[in-house]
Amino acid sequence: MKKLSARRRHPLAALVVLLLALACTGGLYAVFAPTSPAKADETAQSLTIEEGKKLYAVGCASCHGTGGQGTSDGPSLVGVGAAAVDFQVGTGRMPAATSQGPQVPEKKNIYSQAEIDQLAAYIASLGAGPSVPTEEQYGPEGADIAKGGELFRNNCAQCHNFTGKGGALTHGKYAPSLEDVDPKHIYEAMQTGPQNMPSFPDTTLSEKNKKDIIAYLDAVNSDKTESPGGLELGGLGPVSEGLFGWIFGLGGLIAVAVWVAARTAKAKKS
Repeated sequence: MKKLSARRRHPLAALVVLLLALACTGGLYAVFAPTSPAKADETAQSLTIEEGKKLYAVGCASCHGTGGQGTSDGPSLVGVGAAAVDFQVGTGRMPAATSQGPQVPEKKNIYSQAEIDQLAAYIASLGAGPSVPTEEQYGPEGADIAKGGELFRNNCAQCHNFTGKGGALTHGKYAPSLEDVDPKHIYEAMQTGPQNMPSFPDTTLSEKNKKDIIAYLDAVNSDKTESPGGLELGGLGPVSEGLFGWIFGLGGLIAVAVWVAARTAKAKKS
C-alpha cells in the first residue's frame, strides 16, 4: 500500500491523469458532437464523386480516357460540365453504340438518375462547366410563350422546324424532334450544344429566354392545342405544306380537267 501511495504521489501522476481526461473528452466530443452542414455536404459530395469515378471507369473510360482527357474514339470531357453528362446519359445517347453512324441517336437509358448524378459530379470535378438546371429555371411559371415562339423561329426553326418536329441536315445528320422531350434536357441542350447543335450560353440566350422557348414548345406540341388552319401535316412547315398543295391540289384539278375534256370529246363523236 505504501508503494502504491508513493506512485500516486509521483510528480508526473497529475499530468498523466490530465492527459487521459483530455483524450477521453476529445474522443467523446468527436463521437457525439453534431457535424456542421457544410462539412456534411462536402463529405457527401466527395462520396458522390468517388462513386461517379467508379461508374466512369466501367462505362466511359474506354472512349474518353481514364481521366476524361479524350481519345481517338471520344472527345475530352474536361470542362463540359454536369449538364452535358445529364443530357447525354439521361437521353441514352451515352454510352454510344459500338457501330456509330453520322450522329448518336437517342435510345433507352441504362443508368438510374442517382447514377447519372454521380457521373455528372465526377465529370464536373474535372473542370468547370454548365451545371444541371433546376426546375425553377426550365419550368413554365412566368414564361412568355409568344416571346419563346419568336426566339425559337429565329434561332432554332432552321433545323428543328417551326414547331420542333425535327428535320434533315447534311451528310446523314438530322435535328431530332423535340416532342415529348424532358424540359430539363431541352434546357441542357441549349446550354451545352450537343453534337451538331450550337450552344446558347446565357450570354446568347438568357435563362429567361430558354424558359420562354421551352414553354413555347410545350404549348405547340400539347394535345390540347388545336391548329387554327386545320390539318397541319405534322407541322412540317410552309414548304412541305405548299408542296402538298401543288401535288394533290393542282394535280387533282388537272385530273378533273382531263376527265371533263375526255367526256366532251366522246360526246362530240357520238
